[in-house]
Amino acid sequence: MKIMNAVYQMRQSIKLGVKVPLILLLGLLIGCSNKKGDQKEESPTSYYTMSDFQSLSKVDVHVHINVEKHTIIEEARANNFRMLVMAVDVVPEYPPMEEQLRVRQNLHQQNPDVFAYATAFTLEGWDEPGWSDQVIKKLAEDFDKGALGVKVWKNIGMEEKDKDGKLITLDDPKFDPVFKFIHSQNKVLLSHAGEPKNCWLPVEEMTVNNDRDYFSNHPQYHMYLHPELPAYEDHIEARNNMLEKHRDITFVGVHFATLEWSVKEIGAFLDRFPNAYVDCAERLSHLQVQTQKNRTAVRDFFIKYQDRIMYGTDFQELEDTVPAELKEHMYTTWMNDWKYLVTDEVMEVGWVNGSFQGLKLPKAVIDKIYRANAENVFPTAWDVGEK
Repeated sequence: MKIMNAVYQMRQSIKLGVKVPLILLLGLLIGCSNKKGDQKEESPTSYYTMSDFQSLSKVDVHVHINVEKHTIIEEARANNFRMLVMAVDVVPEYPPMEEQLRVRQNLHQQNPDVFAYATAFTLEGWDEPGWSDQVIKKLAEDFDKGALGVKVWKNIGMEEKDKDGKLITLDDPKFDPVFKFIHSQNKVLLSHAGEPKNCWLPVEEMTVNNDRDYFSNHPQYHMYLHPELPAYEDHIEARNNMLEKHRDITFVGVHFATLEWSVKEIGAFLDRFPNAYVDCAERLSHLQVQTQKNRTAVRDFFIKYQDRIMYGTDFQELEDTVPAELKEHMYTTWMNDWKYLVTDEVMEVGWVNGSFQGLKLPKAVIDKIYRANAENVFPTAWDVGEK
């Protein structure tokens, strides 16, 4: 409009016989053009700040609560979080599956506004006829009681063996009827397949300190010490083979689908499987290491796949959990993650050696990662009325 006005003024001057120097005319036009460009720059993308954390409605899709205590639930509600609490077939670290589900069902009934859950199944009776039918029968009961999905864990592929001593893998045909049933019920399949790629390295060569800490304390899962067991690539291949057979199922690859070492590989996985999502639980440190080397690539990854990434933490509450320590851990994790994702500040965290710059993702991206994607994947979760 300003350019049109300038042209009109020049025409009027010419009509009146006023001589206008050419350089003045050009300057007037360029000046108007620059002002138009400046107006565009004055409407930047909106961003959150650290002070917005408390007020924003958020979802954590990766939590474990195995006792009828309310530390995590109370902290979640106080900080505007809702949660998906997963059952996992891990013994003896976690209670038996029936106890896990009893706890989850009770807590869900008491806290429907905050607490939703996913079930799991065991491989007990794997070699007996009708194993798949028995699992399906049990899952149907769990779904009727409120379970929104099914979690399969790394014991499939790393620990569980058939009667002949062969490791059971996720692409075994015996799982196919189970996964088809999950899809037919409009439920979600969640998978922790294998371990971080660091698992196949010596501790001193691992890229993040949380892996160094975990595998130092869990040598049974440190595959570098067990060269007779499948390689990292074998676990990824088995998971992908399964998904090729069940391409329509809604799938969540937890821990960035065990591709945490490369945003390029995570993106390729999401491109290959359009119904797949990932959560970032306990793996943001791996992306922070990549941010040290190529911040632009990591930031572009979040923006490109903003509809496919969900926030998660892997918080857990067990019988021996100390509430004060858990609260401190939750707050520190939340603040570090928020700072990394919403600001461009240079920061440090205990799990990464050296500093890195935050990604400062736009509000629209943060809203999806922290809430909207979880609501889309689990549309019947969390009794919070109108959204």
